[in-house]
Amino acid sequence: MLQAGTKAPDFTLLDKDGQTVRLSDFAGKKVVLYFYPRDNTPGCTRQACAFARNYEGFKRKDVAVIGISKDSVASHLKFAQKYELPFVLLSDPELQAIQAYDVWQEKKMCGKVSMGVVRTTYLIDADGVIEKVMPKVKPDTNADEILAYLEANG
Repeated sequence: MLQAGTKAPDFTLLDKDGQTVRLSDFAGKKVVLYFYPRDNTPGCTRQACAFARNYEGFKRKDVAVIGISKDSVASHLKFAQKYELPFVLLSDPELQAIQAYDVWQEKKMCGKVSMGVVRTTYLIDADGVIEKVMPKVKPDTNADEILAYLEANG
């Protein structure tokens, strides 16, 4: 896991519309960067919908919200349309950002060990430095916790 105080690694990925997005495009504003395992799975859907419900709060604070998974651009487009997700979803099939942010890790499920994305959220400050790291977040409370942190810490 990357630590608070570390310069956030830049990346270049495609969004749900096939447009190129770089982390550096958001210089000068805070960014909630959340990594999740897969579109349209129960936990990931609850997490995305929680960010959507809280989106106006993030906008009022001038904070960008970006979700990243290894799903395809087409998968992200369907996911965003189905749940009316108003924030940026980025496709990372080559694991560029996923590995740079150290969220591709060994996972155990039902006694089976495999590699996958560990649900993790980073808050990046306006200077591109990681302000807060939230590993193994809970999908239902992640967005609320980040918004509460932003309210308390400006």
